[in-house]
Amino acid sequence: MASGGAPGLTRRWRLLLRGAALFLLLLSAAAAQEPSGAACSQNTNRTCEECLKNVSCLWCHTSKACLDYPVSRILPPSSLCKLSSARWGVCWVNFEALIITLSVVGGAVLLAVAVCCAYCCCRRKRSRKPDKSEERAAREREERRIRQEERRAEMKSRHDEIRKKYGLFKEENPYARFENN
Repeated sequence: MASGGAPGLTRRWRLLLRGAALFLLLLSAAAAQEPSGAACSQNTNRTCEECLKNVSCLWCHTSKACLDYPVSRILPPSSLCKLSSARWGVCWVNFEALIITLSVVGGAVLLAVAVCCAYCCCRRKRSRKPDKSEERAAREREERRIRQEERRAEMKSRHDEIRKKYGLFKEENPYARFENN
């Protein structure tokens, strides 16, 4: 592999590892949740970590408010908290960055699937082409063989005519000449 390709590979691995770390952090945050009886508003004006111990809470960084996550919607509305300052699961990732990252990863996965499908289709078409060319080659070989046999028969008949003309025609039985004497 060329030296120019190695940084891209390590960059991909870093992104993959960061995504896995984010997933694990979100998973650990979900596992370490407080009992559901604790209200999120109790953690307002405290730290983000204290708020996000409860998975049903959302931290708004600009207002330092701990809010109940609006479960009826996928993303919190901007009237509740802007996406750039909303945190859920971990404090170091806001929703805006999360959406961008998931979009890029999703696009990369879709692109990879499309490339794989295109590669498989092209490979299948390539494997079909030799079948057609093999059939064509077999037909051409058969036609050549038939033409060659016709040429041989034609040449044999010409040679036989020339032999007859000059009396060099081979007889069926070479000993028949001696018997007739």
